[in-house]
Amino acid sequence: MAKQAQQLTEKQKKHLRGLAHALTPVSRLGNGGVTEPFLTELETALSHHELIKLKAVAANRTDRDAAIEAILTRTGASLITRIGNVAVLYRPCPTGARLKFPED
Repeated sequence: MAKQAQQLTEKQKKHLRGLAHALTPVSRLGNGGVTEPFLTELETALSHHELIKLKAVAANRTDRDAAIEAILTRTGASLITRIGNVAVLYRPCPTGARLKFPED
């Protein structure tokens, strides 16, 4: 079940990167890969927090990239930034976004 990610401007992404700086990873993707239980927990975290850090541990960069792409496709989250094995994901709450963006 693929979901469509929200299109964000560079200004919005910059704002979210600033907010994510102080966050600690709430989820860890292990060598088991993207499983249904992992996706269920990730869906809960995204619905509750909207902006999360994800730590992805994989055998190599290609596997890690593929896992993050699969997560983005399945959850409909937007990739804000990725540094090494830590990715920042954003998806507004379905009942109304709680994070506010600065006015232009």
